[in-house]
Amino acid sequence: MRRFFLLLMIASTSSAVVVVLDRMAVTVGKHVIKTSDLDWDLRVTEFLNRQPLNFSSSTKRQSAERLIDQEIICQEIVTGNYRRPPDSDAAALLNNLRRDRFGGSDIKMHEELQRYGITEDQLRAQLLWQLTVLRFIDQRFRPAVNVSDEEVQAYYKQHLGDLRRQYPDDSSFEALEPKIRSQLEGQRINESFTQWLEEARKLARIEYRQEAFQ
Repeated sequence: MRRFFLLLMIASTSSAVVVVLDRMAVTVGKHVIKTSDLDWDLRVTEFLNRQPLNFSSSTKRQSAERLIDQEIICQEIVTGNYRRPPDSDAAALLNNLRRDRFGGSDIKMHEELQRYGITEDQLRAQLLWQLTVLRFIDQRFRPAVNVSDEEVQAYYKQHLGDLRRQYPDDSSFEALEPKIRSQLEGQRINESFTQWLEEARKLARIEYRQEAFQ
């Protein structure tokens, strides 16, 4: 199998030095996911999850699967012309992270970002993408979701014991009906999204370059 490399040629007076900068890891249709994309995804994901950096073959494969899903979702967003969140939403989310995780300290956050090898702009871009996906899922799948009154009542009766422990102050049906309905709607939306994504992956032309995962 041919290997595709992005090469930087550094000329000298006597010879040329070839430095391998990047290579293809996966193709999704005409879109290329490079090893540098895997690297970036792993760094920002593990930063957000507060996990140590891990560049094993298995984590690279997990990163590739996330990026494949991301490309499929991105194509659907573009094709369907779905509304995207403003940059200010990502900035607000970043400020919340800075406050909750670093006590509002820019210095502490930047030190942690440096340890993971990512920048604040890259982190903000990832937060914006996460918000974009959440908005897409809501716009794309919520309109088709319908939870009947009977389903809400059945859930309430089936989980009454747990609900009373969870909401001891007021566990009446009237008080919990909106929460139950919202929870059931969220489950239906996630199920619809998961099913759609699985079908979309089957239709996509996905090719892996195994050497990129060594």
